[in-house]
Amino acid sequence: MAYENIIYQTDDKIATITFNRPKALNALNADLLDEFSQALDEIAADENIGVLVLTGAGDKSFVAGADINELATYTALTAKNFSRNGHNIIAKLQELPIAVIAAVNGFALGGGTEIAIASDFIYASENAKFGQPEINLGLIPGFGGTQRLPRLIGMNMAKELVFTGKMISAAEAEKIGLVNKVIPHDQLMEEVMKTAKEIASKGKTSLRAAKQAINHTMNTDLATGIHIEIEGFGLCYASSDSKEGTSAFLEKRKAEFKGTLKD
Repeated sequence: MAYENIIYQTDDKIATITFNRPKALNALNADLLDEFSQALDEIAADENIGVLVLTGAGDKSFVAGADINELATYTALTAKNFSRNGHNIIAKLQELPIAVIAAVNGFALGGGTEIAIASDFIYASENAKFGQPEINLGLIPGFGGTQRLPRLIGMNMAKELVFTGKMISAAEAEKIGLVNKVIPHDQLMEEVMKTAKEIASKGKTSLRAAKQAINHTMNTDLATGIHIEIEGFGLCYASSDSKEGTSAFLEKRKAEFKGTLKD
């Protein structure tokens, strides 16, 4: 379908969603969120896609938070509905059975940081800035910042960012474990696509099993986590990719994974 607030593209096994409101620094409004949700549904239904890349239009911003013009009109009830809708969409993003890379090319503030940390990992331009500035509006993060951020960078560091509302540089974000890699601005997408292509070449069943084993065990005890890993390891053998992978290794050739999540 045609989108107005995002750009949705596919190339081979890689899908890209570009948040496309550059005049508003790609701020999240209701229309953009609806389109983002629809695109995620489209991706989830496409067996050919193995990796999703998220980025922002223009050179200044990934997503600069929620659209303040909309926020200013909310009541307590509409604010709760907005937050609930955002959580549902970001949960949909996190639960995709494929890898998701956030290519943060500029400001990732508020909802921008929350979308990025719900991705599997973040590559950032050296120009990127991260932060949860909601406290400066008399608010708190509403799309998971108080929950995912402490799980990613630790409680004390997350409290500092949320309580102060300050922005941090890409270099500092890398230092505290928020970002995997900082890349020169003009090389960001090239580097992201290099990694995306490498991941897309792997088997879909094993990628899904690996993602689920990591994500689903973050809040469990070790014994439960080990059980989930065992189940995932066994599930991989339901796919033809396991035979291809082991055969390719023994035959000293590159594996060509062609299995699907429906194997």
